Amino acid sequence: MKLLTKEIEKKLNKYPFNSQDGKLGEAEVIVKFFNPVGVGTWFITEAEKQDSGKYLFYGYCHLGDDDMAEMGYVSEEELESIRLPYGLKIERDMYIKSNTKLANAIKSSGFKVPSYLIKDNYER
Repeated sequence: MKLLTKEIEKKLNKYPFNSQDGKLGEAEVIVKFFNPVGVGTWFITEAEKQDSGKYLFYGYCHLGDDDMAEMGYVSEEELESIRLPYGLKIERDMYIKSNTKLANAIKSSGFKVPSYLIKDNYER
C-alpha cells in the first residue's frame, strides 16, 4: 500500500509546519499511519515536502506507551523503511474520516489523550 495518495498530498500541502499551532487536540488529522502487527501509530497534522520529494511529517507519535508518546517529526522515508514480520510494512488508515480532530483520533484508537492536548488544561 502506498502511504500517500495524490488526494492526501494535496491536503498535506495545505497544512505546512506551524499551520495548526495552538489548536492542540482540535488540530485536524490529515493522515494516520500504523503498524499492522505491533505498536506504532502516527497521527499526522502537518507536513512539508523536502528537496528529496518525500515529506517530513509532524504529529502525535505513539510507540506503545501513553506516557512516552509525544508530538514530533517522522519522515516518509523513515516510515517506508520499516520492515515488519511476514513482509508487512507500515500502513495508512483508509477509514479515518476527514476533519477528524487529533484528540478524538487518539481516543478512538484506544490511547490516553495527553493533558497538554486538552485546551482546558492548557489555559489553566
